[in-house]
Amino acid sequence: MTSLAQDTRPVQAARAAVPAARHARMTPGRWVVWALLVGGALVMAFPVYWILVTAVTPGGQSQSGEFYLWPSEPTLANFAEAFASQPVGRWIVNSLVIAGIGTAITVVVALMAGYAFAKFSFRGRDLLFGAFLVTIVVPAQVTLVPSFLVVVDLRLVDTIWAVILPRAGDAIAIFIARQFMLKIPDALLEAARIDGAGELTIFRRIVLPMSGPLVGVLVILAFMGKWNDFLWPLVTLQGTENLTLPVALSSMQSSGIFENPWGPIMAIAFLSLLPLLVVFLVFQRTFVQGIASTGLK
Repeated sequence: MTSLAQDTRPVQAARAAVPAARHARMTPGRWVVWALLVGGALVMAFPVYWILVTAVTPGGQSQSGEFYLWPSEPTLANFAEAFASQPVGRWIVNSLVIAGIGTAITVVVALMAGYAFAKFSFRGRDLLFGAFLVTIVVPAQVTLVPSFLVVVDLRLVDTIWAVILPRAGDAIAIFIARQFMLKIPDALLEAARIDGAGELTIFRRIVLPMSGPLVGVLVILAFMGKWNDFLWPLVTLQGTENLTLPVALSSMQSSGIFENPWGPIMAIAFLSLLPLLVVFLVFQRTFVQGIASTGLK
């Protein structure tokens, strides 16, 4: 028993030294950095907190000149009023369907196009990739009318596909995918080809399992972009029930239905933040790994 106790003493001493070493590394400069980061986080989070406060504030109290950080009598009446007077559930379903399907298509297209640009050699590859990059700097308003005319010719106006298909190929997503896949060893792919594996098999069994961090980045960026998209759904979707949440929130503000509109509007705005929060929490670890792997800053 004595020898066993003596053998565990170095381990216990090492464990006790870890907190002390961490505490020793917290210099005044690090405390200042931590304070700045915490302050910045509070500043960024306060608007979201104020949306929640306004959403649970009763009646017209949210429009009064009184300052408060939390209402004296919080209520869910604003949520009930919004759902009772507007097809909020349908708007949420529309946004989820468009963002979900659009994100899936965008991620698949970006993965396959990024793999092709990174690992295949074909005539005009660099020119085509450069053309994709040029589209990043082109404002969406420039292509709005031509895109809408194409949607009209395809008879897709006022359908979810009018919102999804024109935004299926994202140049930024393709660029990120290419930069990530450039770091996949060519020798690994060549060894698979020598063993008789086809390109689809290589992509499915080798490339995709190594692209977990990349998928996290693409999912978060694509979902946020499609969920928050306002201009294109505003142009292509018609009728109250077919709207997405961002467009519906704009229509609620100018509809004149509510006596005190800010409460119901902020209630729906708070609900619209929840899917973004869930997606980010699910993919946050792979998102950070993917950003580090692609070398983006």
